[in-house]
Amino acid sequence: MVSGVSSMREAPHIELHGLLGQALFASKSGRLSRFIVGAQSPAIAMFAPEPVSRNLEGDWYGEHAGKWLYAAARAAKRSGDLGLSDNVQTVADHLVSMQGSDGYLGTYAPARRFTGKSLRGPVTWDGAPEKRTWDIWIHSYMLLGLLEVHRNFARPSYLLAACKIADLCWTMLHEGAINITELGNHHGMSATVLLDAAVELFIATNEPRHLALAELILQQADQRPELALLRKSLGGVDASEISAGKAYQLCWNLVGLAKLHKATGDPRYLQAVLNMWTSIRLHHLTLGGGPWGGVGLRSREIFNHHSVFSPNGYVETCSVLAWIQLNRELHLITGEAKYAEEIECSAYNDLLGAMDPNGEDWCYYSFPNGRRVYTTYWRCCKSSGAMALEELPGAAYVQTDERTLTVNLFGPSTASFPLEGAGRVNIEQQTAYPYDGYVQIAVDPVQTARFTICIRIPSWTHGARIHVNSVDCPGPVISGTYFAIDRIWQPGDILSLNFPMEPVLHRRSSFSLQESKAPDGGAVVQEVMHLDYCAITRGPLVFSTGLIDGYKSAETVRLAAESAHEVLELLESVGVDDPPVIRLHLAERSALTFEPYFSAGGRADGTWRLTWMQLAPSI
Repeated sequence: MVSGVSSMREAPHIELHGLLGQALFASKSGRLSRFIVGAQSPAIAMFAPEPVSRNLEGDWYGEHAGKWLYAAARAAKRSGDLGLSDNVQTVADHLVSMQGSDGYLGTYAPARRFTGKSLRGPVTWDGAPEKRTWDIWIHSYMLLGLLEVHRNFARPSYLLAACKIADLCWTMLHEGAINITELGNHHGMSATVLLDAAVELFIATNEPRHLALAELILQQADQRPELALLRKSLGGVDASEISAGKAYQLCWNLVGLAKLHKATGDPRYLQAVLNMWTSIRLHHLTLGGGPWGGVGLRSREIFNHHSVFSPNGYVETCSVLAWIQLNRELHLITGEAKYAEEIECSAYNDLLGAMDPNGEDWCYYSFPNGRRVYTTYWRCCKSSGAMALEELPGAAYVQTDERTLTVNLFGPSTASFPLEGAGRVNIEQQTAYPYDGYVQIAVDPVQTARFTICIRIPSWTHGARIHVNSVDCPGPVISGTYFAIDRIWQPGDILSLNFPMEPVLHRRSSFSLQESKAPDGGAVVQEVMHLDYCAITRGPLVFSTGLIDGYKSAETVRLAAESAHEVLELLESVGVDDPPVIRLHLAERSALTFEPYFSAGGRADGTWRLTWMQLAPSI
């Protein structure tokens, strides 16, 4: 029996314009409208009985169906695109019709399924593609996709199909005595992502068996010594030490653990997530908010040791999606401004920086210093990028209670919320943000009423000013927090924000240490390599340049002065919509010109971006 839990609060309506809105429109018109156009599309046709019957190797490709359902359902609902809405439901209906009587809805032949009667021991082997399986992974995304279609179009068949998947997983993991860590690579992390979908299903149904499934997944994940998700996270290890340190899978597991905290109230789960968030935030993010790895002997998608830095690190777009989702969950739990700021940083830099303006092509990997390369048809990141964009409208504005809303992301946008006593409150941001720090917000309640608007004050701004109808708002404006305005609002009120944006020069060092033992047995640690770098940000944007002198992918420079104020020159934009340009003044050579990372060097395939400049060594 499937029960539904409905929200008593009327849904807000949010539309993003400007850079983020353009990206959302391009994605809806491009990837989401063209990649899957019906049951005959390759990403859906692979679920048909004949191709499934001969799929003995397989890989992650079945994930695209669930990812597309998730992103396309959101895009269709928020945009009112009837054609996309019809296609989403037609494809979802077709997939449900492919579901087996036992609940299986994947792409593997019977002998390779996680339900296969011949399975004895692990069916995965890290480093051996012919033995690995992504069956649980695919079902996790299918679960999330079906739930999102149900959430937006309310068809019981979608929720029932999701429940059948979960019940099959429970049967195999509990009654079938198969450990979930044997069903995915990276010591099981590619299967324990099911935790996220299991909790989402519990939220949708309030069925105890779905919560029991989530807790069983966590229990088995924690019992695997190499993974030990909860124990290691509570123990304060670095993110690189959880299993193999795979960024995408770890962040997705943390999303599920955060949701499990919301479902159970268990403080250990939240503390574990906060510990890992801090580790990733301090040691494993680019300036543009992307989880990175892949330097030296580490796989390109795996976190490096926390002491390692390189301007050539890999950022997988899938990892950016999971990082945005993790910050979404932590913001909903804690209400802290820093999580919303992380979403904004990732969105304006590494997410937009991985996307082609055509809305279809995405980079699999992006680099602070490296070439932009758009990936091939089947690659995971093309679907992950579209999913990540669809997280942004719901993160831009959040209604925290019946009379409070928060403004988290800045940029041209409109929103409409039901607030107690005011009927609906319509919000409109008019701004050139992120190119400029002046934001004007028109607040238009249907009727005069008292309510609270909380404004996120970015951590990078100093001396921010807030006015309502040209009158200063009393109270301290503290960077990195929210400024709450509790007053009687009237139709036509104007909220003005001024966030000073000064260019900032960042410095970072890359070094390696060699450890050995002295004759007396003591430890000897010697630094064998040390390189210094600098980079530029302004407001939420990271800045980059193209190839040096038109052809060099690296350059060692000497700053004209030590003070950022003396070496960074902000050039006036020609038009309101033109991105700002910053000139870096150097000694012994001409200045270099930097523009926002997402557009630097041109957004065409094969163009270069250089964010970190190597500094000449001090003599």
